[in-house]
Order: sequence, then C-alpha cells, then structure tokens
Amino acid sequence: MAVVGTLVAAFHLAKTAGLVANARSFPTLTRGQSAPGRPRTSLLVPARDEARRLPYTIPGLLAQPAEEILILDDGSTDDTAAIVRGFADPRLRLSTGAPRPDGWIGKNWACHQLAQAATGDLLVYADADVTLRPGALDAVWAQLRRQRADVFSVFPRQQTGTLGERMLVPLIDENLLAFLPHQLLDLPIRAAAVANGQLLAFRRAAYEHVGGHAAVADQIVEDLELARLSRRKGLKLGLALGGDLISTRMYDGYRATVRGMGKSMRAAHGGSDLLLAASAAVNVTAYTVPWLLWRRGAAWRLAAVLGLAERLLANAKTGRGAYAEAALVPFTAPAALPVYALALRRTAVWKGRRYP
Repeated sequence: MAVVGTLVAAFHLAKTAGLVANARSFPTLTRGQSAPGRPRTSLLVPARDEARRLPYTIPGLLAQPAEEILILDDGSTDDTAAIVRGFADPRLRLSTGAPRPDGWIGKNWACHQLAQAATGDLLVYADADVTLRPGALDAVWAQLRRQRADVFSVFPRQQTGTLGERMLVPLIDENLLAFLPHQLLDLPIRAAAVANGQLLAFRRAAYEHVGGHAAVADQIVEDLELARLSRRKGLKLGLALGGDLISTRMYDGYRATVRGMGKSMRAAHGGSDLLLAASAAVNVTAYTVPWLLWRRGAAWRLAAVLGLAERLLANAKTGRGAYAEAALVPFTAPAALPVYALALRRTAVWKGRRYP
C-alpha cells in the first residue's frame, strides 16, 4: 500500500502544479476588454424546451452588440417559442427547426441550421442556459484576437444550487485547469484540443473549413470533436474562463447532473468500457481512499490534503468562491459512480431523445 500511496501523492502533486500554473496563465474574460475590427456577429442559440431559462438569458443576449441574434426552436414541447416572441428587438429572430435527419444529434442539427441562417462573419454559439452580462461579447472578441484564434470557446462560471451539483459540476473546471496548460494551445500538439459548446465562437471561414456541425453530425460530444477536427485542419484554438461576464447553471439537482454528465462521459473516454472503469477506480483511489488510510503514512495524508487544495485553487481561479465545497471532495468520487454506470450503457438519452 505504501507504493500506491506514493503514486497517488505524485498524481496530486502533478495536478496541483498544473492548477498553480494555470492560475497564473489561463485567460479570464473581464469587463472592459475590447478590440477593434469586430466583424458582423451572429449570436446563435439552439433551444429545446427552454421556456424556464430563456426569460433570464435572453436579456443578456440583447445586451450584446451583435448585429443579429438567432434562436432556433428545436422541436420544443413547452412555451419556448412564445417566450422568444415576447421580446421586442429588431435583431432578434426566431426560427422553427426542421425535422432532424437520420444520423444527426439534435443539437448539432440545430446548430447547422443556425449557421445556414446566419449572415455574420463571426458565429457565436451560446447554449440557452448561458447568461451573458454587458461586455461579454466585446471580451470574447478581444480574447479571440489576442489569442489569434480561429475557433474560440469560453468555460462559463458554473453556478450550483444543490449538494449534488456542488460535488460534481466543479470537476469540469478542475480537470480543465489541472490537465490543460493554456500554453499548449500555442504549440503544434494535436492532443491539446479542447472546446466548450456552451459558448463557442468561429470565424466564418474557419467554420466552413472544418465542415461545420455537419462534420460532427453524429457526435454527442460535438464540441470536443470540433476541437480535434480544427486541430487536424491546422486551425488555432483559443480558450478563456467566463469570469464575471459569462455564467451558467447547467443542471438542476443531483439526478439531472448525473444524466447530463453521463451522456457525454462515454464519448470522453473514447467509448471504452475499460477506460471508464479505470477512471472510476482512479478517482476513488485518489480522492476517497486517502482519507480512509490517513494513518497509513505521510503519502496518503499528503494526497488527502492536496485533494482539498485542488478544489480551492480551481474555485479561486474561476471566481466561484464557495470554498467550503472542499469538504465535499472525499465524497465526490462515490457520488460520481452513477455517472460512470450511466456511461457504461450503450445509449444516451438527452432532451427526450435517445442516441447510440
């Protein structure tokens, strides 16, 4: 067990080092960032059964200086369309999505239609649950320019309400900041390919060069696949944190979090049952076992403490605060096991649709 403890402690030391490095270098959107020369911009929002969220997120869209704001109703069964029609702005247009062809993931089909309808040279996709504050679009353009990016995405500040959300959702930021040094995006390393579909911006020429969403029509984790495809096509990726300007509450409760994370977990592990099982085992060993073996040696105690420190560093960098969440770290890996169990299934269900 001493050897295992040493390996676990080494894992945490490497992860902590990654977080410290990105705490200094990973860009964050801030109010007042701007750059000249922003091209005609289309804000594009796919929406399926988003009547609860849109009343809160549409005002943020309208606060941006985009030349057009397009929302596509993707077969909603609620009042999504009526909510959009209730806002008066000449830039805001609602369209009704066409029936989804065989072989297409619903969101990808909606995004494809939005791109066809858009007239901008900068295409900015935003999920319907993403809140933009004044200055967000200017900051996106400024960072895109600064990073010389063809494809640029933002990881919004994650808002959480329930205990289950607080255990699982922050893992998104923690893993990004620990394992992807931002400097890798400037190097010709194809494996350094990450994007976030919650807010994803393309120069029009870059979107067409990769083939748009049609190139990833059947991919449920379309943002990651678009990032990989962009890298293979020689395009430059850019990333930033949303800071105070872009935020989202992805899920409402533990069960919704498990369903949401479970639908993409399998694809993120290359569709491999073995990798999924290994990932689950590593997380339990790295974050829960050290507390059970606290008295077995300094390596286990170091691993336990660093696991807490990692959550504190990630929350500080993203601006979430909520530092008391660190106390949940020992319970996070067991709480994530249902996510892995869902990912081991051969199908994923999302927004009322079933995908292989």
